[in-house]
Amino acid sequence: MHDPAYARGAQRLGALLRKARERLAGGGTAEEALWDLWDGTPWPGRLERAARRGGAAGRNADRDLDAVCALFATAARAEERTGGRGTLNFLEEIEAEDIAADTLTRRAVRPDAVRLMTAHRSKGLQWRLVVVAGVQEGLWPDLRRRGSLLEADRIGRDGLAEPLTPGALLAEERRLFYVAATRARERLVVTAVKAPADDGDQPSRFLTELGVEPKDVTGRPRRPLSVAALVAELRATTVDPRVSDALREAAARRLARLAALADEDGRPLVPSAHPYRWWGMFEPTRSKVPLRNRDQPVVLSGSALDQLANTCALQWFLGREVKADAPATAAQGFGNVVHVLADEVASGHTPADLSVLMERLDSVWNALAFDAPWKSDQEKDNARVALERFLQWHVMDRTGRTPVASEHDFDVTLAAGDYQVRIRGQMDRVEADGDGRAYVVDFKTGKQAPTGKEVERHPQLAVYQLAVREGAVDDVFDGVRPEPGGAELVHLRQGAAQRDGGETVPKVQAQEPLEGEWVGDLLATAAGKVLDERFTPTAGQHCTHCAFRASCSARQEGRHVVE
Repeated sequence: MHDPAYARGAQRLGALLRKARERLAGGGTAEEALWDLWDGTPWPGRLERAARRGGAAGRNADRDLDAVCALFATAARAEERTGGRGTLNFLEEIEAEDIAADTLTRRAVRPDAVRLMTAHRSKGLQWRLVVVAGVQEGLWPDLRRRGSLLEADRIGRDGLAEPLTPGALLAEERRLFYVAATRARERLVVTAVKAPADDGDQPSRFLTELGVEPKDVTGRPRRPLSVAALVAELRATTVDPRVSDALREAAARRLARLAALADEDGRPLVPSAHPYRWWGMFEPTRSKVPLRNRDQPVVLSGSALDQLANTCALQWFLGREVKADAPATAAQGFGNVVHVLADEVASGHTPADLSVLMERLDSVWNALAFDAPWKSDQEKDNARVALERFLQWHVMDRTGRTPVASEHDFDVTLAAGDYQVRIRGQMDRVEADGDGRAYVVDFKTGKQAPTGKEVERHPQLAVYQLAVREGAVDDVFDGVRPEPGGAELVHLRQGAAQRDGGETVPKVQAQEPLEGEWVGDLLATAAGKVLDERFTPTAGQHCTHCAFRASCSARQEGRHVVE
């Protein structure tokens, strides 16, 4: 390794990472996490004392301090360029570099290119046209006190100098603006934004010092101000039937010129200008093999019925059929663990004792992947509270109901309109009430609960009741077909209202025995969508956690991909 300055800083900080990994993995930008690490260790003081002693140790300490300063600057530039990659990833990337990044070497500039730079970098240079953009009050002049990691900007011949006063800062900002404005040989353009409200964005006081009356420009600019916007406008023009043939042809020619532009290595500079990137121009594809055999019953689950009929058919298809859904999350692992422990208590394999359940929880908890240790601790506390609520609910008298099955598998086929639908799934718990009717319980560990109106027609609970009606629990009722007595959702993450027992017991939402044909209509609708392969997206609250938003035509961020 050639040991660039910032890589040396990474190596020095790397010795502390073993103690600080939890803090660095907890979120925030790489620069913020490095500051946190720097402030939380005695290392800065040691280096400073070593540097003051002089000699070989002092020279090494100076190098280390310079390396850390370079590392912080590199972290800031990396965040601006690529966003939050995480501190550990950033340091690993730095340490893996074989050649130092020369941040001072300027890139070769083509004669016909636009130069983009700071006012400091422009000193000594001139151009025919110069644009000084964003001359806003609060930004230029920026009267905030400057600072750096080691306050090197204050080092003078006689020690540390006093920080600049506001007046001195204003004079320095004015000199910098003068430098920027005098880079133009022929034409100078200065831009600023003025908000209608007095407390909004306002032009800088330096504009009045130019001696020229600013020109107000209202409304959107006549031309696009970015390459992406230009390509979008040209693409829209080429297919707009309201414009003339000559204009459409001119737009197509400009797109062709943009698409032909390439860098020194032959890579296209504007790939979106080429028609092969216009996904919306392609005809929708269709599989030669049907998704389902029309001669066989359509296989569905309670959750699939809810997605197909009430939520989003496209989300169901991409997640369940294409298997393109995101990997299981820690929240799903939380639910699986709690469900298993509830099953063990109901089946008698584990006593209804919180300390025993927590021991079982401890034995598997570390296998769950959380974003940070503090999140794991928080969720473990939530799991403890959920198990406490479950035990309270388990032992309380619920109008004479007794458990007869736990994690009960079922598989029934029934008629729904013109279709045969095969329903498969698993009931968290089946109970018998005092009249011998079957009552189905579904445990929930999510943070949201449906409304009372939604529970009345909750598809998953209704499917459970249909399955009971079709004989799904006959075997646990001694071969006798019980009447459905209803179903309920038990929310272990959420406490009940005060009138229903308070926070120590779970929130319970009940569905009465089925009436009417609404469940059969839902099944027929869902089966028809699957057989006809009509997976139309539907926007709603479920979009918040959907993995397919970026390519969904019902969402603004995905519409540009398919239209």
